Amino acid sequence: MLAACESETQDYQELLASFPPFVTKIEPEYRRSFEHLDTMQVNIGYKCNIACRHCHLQCSPSRTEEMDRETMAACLEAYQRGGFKLLDVTGGAPEMNPDLEWFLREAQKIGAKVMVRTNLCILMDPQYHHFIRVYDETGVDLFASLPFYEERNNDKIRGAGVFVKNIEALRELNAVGYGTGKHALTLVFNPAGPTLSPDQDTLEAEYRRRLRDDHGVEFTNLVAIANMPCGRFAEALHRKGRLAGYMDKLIDAFNPETVPGMMCLSQISVDWKGDLFDCDFHQAMRVPIARKETIFDWAREAPRQRPIAFRNWCYCCTAGAGSS
Repeated sequence: MLAACESETQDYQELLASFPPFVTKIEPEYRRSFEHLDTMQVNIGYKCNIACRHCHLQCSPSRTEEMDRETMAACLEAYQRGGFKLLDVTGGAPEMNPDLEWFLREAQKIGAKVMVRTNLCILMDPQYHHFIRVYDETGVDLFASLPFYEERNNDKIRGAGVFVKNIEALRELNAVGYGTGKHALTLVFNPAGPTLSPDQDTLEAEYRRRLRDDHGVEFTNLVAIANMPCGRFAEALHRKGRLAGYMDKLIDAFNPETVPGMMCLSQISVDWKGDLFDCDFHQAMRVPIARKETIFDWAREAPRQRPIAFRNWCYCCTAGAGSS
């Protein structure tokens, strides 16, 4: 099964590589990271309670990779040494790492600004329900995936019964101040298929109206992103013969105004072992940063400006209004 997946991945990567190289679209000044980075995104494990159709990391309940405390401690040391402004904690479902609470409380001690990415539904599992309290106590911002404001379309992407749990979680988060003024609660929309996201402001207004009227739920703001042509989503498109068409759509929608906002310019992605990548999508595809450094290196010495290892899935970050 693993060999088949690797073969499938190689097949679609060969297709992606057949398109005009993304790097040729980028002015030389944007082919290197900024001198000072703002965001350290830390992926603390690929285990997840659900297996979403669009997941580029192919997370699922069967994954076993998880970051240990030693690597988390190195992340915090590097965060301080590098002068980062945001610690972005992601997964998988971050809540499934047994050291998440320790990590958040240690980050709180050093005064780090922290954002946690949650799929919401996991917070309704009795084993992880206490994270609502932990998030409130540590004052983290939440970045919560909610692919749609209606049950049918949401569950089509994330699995049957997920939407109901999402709404329950949002209500409980509202009750402790998330999305109602005390803590920031950002919702994330992504299309069900190979299309670009609609206008973000219009979509946010519709989300706000529907969630408030139908469920009594509030949130701070909404971010609309496109699906990255890698991982589970790309494999499904490739099997159906639709990946090339999606790439054409992304390339045709290239918007040079989005280039200065590409996340690779101002952030670093850390995987569960401490390896470093230009972004979470490069992490999924195992494309390391140019100097092959690890977070343990950065814990000892402040990060330096680096050349960025662009690949053709990067077209997704610059299509339309951008997806960074």
